[in-house]
Amino acid sequence: MRHPPRSVLLAVAGSVALIAGATWPVVTAQGAAPLCTVEYSVTGQWDAGFQGAVRITNNSTALSSWTLTFDFASGQKVTQGWNATWSQSGTTVTAVNESYNGALGTGASVSAGFLASRSGTNAVPTAFKLNGTTCNVDSGSTPTPTATATPTPTPTGPPDGGGAPPALHVAGNRLVDAGGTAHRLLGVNRSGGEFMCVQGRGIWDGPVDDAAIGAIAGWKADTVRIPLNEECWLGLSNIKPEYGGAHYVDAVKDLVARVEAHGMTPVLELHWTQGQYTGNSAGCTDVHATCQKPMPDQQYAPAFWSSVAGTFKNDPAVVFDLFNEPYPDRATATTTQAWQCWRDGGTCPGIGYEVAGMQDLVDAVRAAGARNVILAGGLAYSNDLSQWLTHRPTDPTGNLAAAYHVYNFNSCASESCWNSTLAPVAAQVPLVAGEIGENTCSHGFVDQVMKWFDDHGLSYLGWTWNTWDCSSGPSLISGYDGTPTAYGTGLRDHLRALNG
Repeated sequence: MRHPPRSVLLAVAGSVALIAGATWPVVTAQGAAPLCTVEYSVTGQWDAGFQGAVRITNNSTALSSWTLTFDFASGQKVTQGWNATWSQSGTTVTAVNESYNGALGTGASVSAGFLASRSGTNAVPTAFKLNGTTCNVDSGSTPTPTATATPTPTPTGPPDGGGAPPALHVAGNRLVDAGGTAHRLLGVNRSGGEFMCVQGRGIWDGPVDDAAIGAIAGWKADTVRIPLNEECWLGLSNIKPEYGGAHYVDAVKDLVARVEAHGMTPVLELHWTQGQYTGNSAGCTDVHATCQKPMPDQQYAPAFWSSVAGTFKNDPAVVFDLFNEPYPDRATATTTQAWQCWRDGGTCPGIGYEVAGMQDLVDAVRAAGARNVILAGGLAYSNDLSQWLTHRPTDPTGNLAAAYHVYNFNSCASESCWNSTLAPVAAQVPLVAGEIGENTCSHGFVDQVMKWFDDHGLSYLGWTWNTWDCSSGPSLISGYDGTPTAYGTGLRDHLRALNG
């Protein structure tokens, strides 16, 4: 979706610099048959803070809710957390279950994670209580802390406590999980990461804490698409340091981890890029990544994807969406020129900067060693897939899918167009409608879209999980607790009917 700068909430996301190869000190006990056990892990550490996790196992009678308490001994302070409501009073840390993970049967386990500040040493807590019962010891025993090294966790974030999202790959014209079961991407877009940082106002638009992401999961969404900005990821000089480079990258990693902790697939998408374009349908005249450009630039877009792919190549649950809404057709004289520009890049008619074609971006991802599923949208702001099959890039892994965007005001916004142009593509490769929406503040059009895509077993994501006035752009919610707009009600109720 093309959108102008908006008046939005400032949300400064915390940043985490994980140390590769960090070990997980695990508190165990000398004794028999503890009523509960807690494994405490330091999953990443830096000068002024660290990332930690707890895995709680209930060995007693089933619980309908749980509260974990422990004490820090070195002045550590919890700053945020996920898969539990975290708080701290003095040295005592308290984690209370969320609504979705309160039930803990006999022998069942649950994981939760947190970020904390520190100075100097980072002593491991020595005692844990679950609902007031001392863990890791049998009755009357004294816990004895020991440290054992375990493998370094996946660098994308905390251990999953909400059911891991599937590791996806392409099989024929379907996305499938590791076991070969077909999987649809059904969810929402979470806009903000593409514009807040370049406008110098933060990283995310509105909250992205565990409660906010949990609200998305509460709609029974299984996917969250996250638009990004190449200048912010790469930390270019025009971006405020606090919102770019490592701070931005770590904020994205943290959001990916939160999305995955709720069992949802994260889709990372390159939205705004560099390149001065003043031609037909230009959104801005700025060389910087301050609006949607007709095509990504050769100077920075391949570097962006090389870095993103290198960061997430060990996490097959993450999907890469190469470029939001290409529109070289608005700049070139012919459709053939537009599709050639789309695939091959280089010097494109009507575009004054060197273009990175879709093949360049696929090559950058694969050269980084990532085999993740890749999405590539077509012309006309990803609304035209008429020659996608003819010009599709070569992917040595075979994990390439087509992306499509549709709104009620687009050219290809009818069942007849979908039958003639989308169905042939969907017969050969997976097809994902990365954005669906309407600007009527209602959901009659998206209801039609969802029905057609349901009938064909395809994927779709609503634009957008942000609290904007729906008359200025399709906004699914009026509150980050998941309160839907009249438009959002259609998607919410449909997802709950499908996945509830």
